[in-house]
Amino acid sequence: MTTLTRVELLWLEGRVERWIRFGRIAEETILDRRRRVVAFAAGEVFAFVRWASNGYGTVVSRIDVLRAVGPGEAYSTIGFVAPGAEILLRISGWPKVNEVLRAIDAVEQTGVAPEEACPDHWRHVMNRLAAGEQPRAYTRERHRASLLRRRVDG
Repeated sequence: MTTLTRVELLWLEGRVERWIRFGRIAEETILDRRRRVVAFAAGEVFAFVRWASNGYGTVVSRIDVLRAVGPGEAYSTIGFVAPGAEILLRISGWPKVNEVLRAIDAVEQTGVAPEEACPDHWRHVMNRLAAGEQPRAYTRERHRASLLRRRVDG
């Protein structure tokens, strides 16, 4: 198993769009004008967005917030992600995907990079949206508590 998690991205304007919304890319390989592969180091958190349509409208609208895994760690298989990743958030359907994009924007507005936010926040967002509820805001105080918890769990 490689120490990098690779994600295949594709951009066919108006037909198939797969892109990274946030995350620290460790490596990038450009295959051609429309395709590239990005890689994330173990432990990095990133958001992978997929959208596709046909002549009748949108057929896929999905966002996943994932944590790249290291050798020997358990992971889930996800399309276009090799070998897979830990799923922190998985949402389908444009209205809910749009809510997640707004939640990402809200984290950024606090001055925290979304990839640095507590992984539990992304689980919280997924669970609240699945229940038809609004997620609680991510605050600087919650972020500080998360950093302290990481230091203690070390």
